[in-house]
Amino acid sequence: MATRPISPEDHDRIAKAIRVAESNTDGEIYCVVAYASDGYFFPAAFMATLAMLVVSLAVSYGLEAWWLSIRLPHFVIAQLLAMASVLVLLWALPGLRIHLVPRRLRYQAAHANAIKQFLARNVHRTTARTGVLVFVSIAEHYAEVIADSGIDSRVGQDVWDGVVRDLTAHARDDRLADGFIKAIEATAAVLAEHFPVSSGDSNELDDHLVEI
Repeated sequence: MATRPISPEDHDRIAKAIRVAESNTDGEIYCVVAYASDGYFFPAAFMATLAMLVVSLAVSYGLEAWWLSIRLPHFVIAQLLAMASVLVLLWALPGLRIHLVPRRLRYQAAHANAIKQFLARNVHRTTARTGVLVFVSIAEHYAEVIADSGIDSRVGQDVWDGVVRDLTAHARDDRLADGFIKAIEATAAVLAEHFPVSSGDSNELDDHLVEI
């Protein structure tokens, strides 16, 4: 997924795309990009510890097969030193942690962060419940579109899945800003169809990309 930071020019392009999109609908579009949705220290430490236990069992059986022995205190000390070294390494190299965590757990963390942002940014507090969050978590290679209840009752999940596929395709090509703009345009088309702009429409959410 994208690795380059989003430039000020890209921020301006995305903000403009949101303003243009919302000029044709009563819906509200909010965009958030997270560089990571979790620190993953404890999940990574657990996986590393589990791997060390498996390796230790294999080593102990190997020593037994070769009629070699090691005193228990020495074995325990070696284990503790190895574990301490791994924990220090994980603490010093945060980028290493996520590679030790199963994809399912990474996606769960990213999804939980998306829900958190949806609520924290008040996307669920629009007057007609027509807010949409476009969310990307870069480290997890994860994207999601969350629509409020006023939209969910009219628009199927397959529509948002298509928006996410296009967004992640752009992100894989390191064109995250373009992906956000395409997602905004696609979301705007859906909102304009079901919630065209009315005379009393007001802007209820900020029109810019939030980086966290």
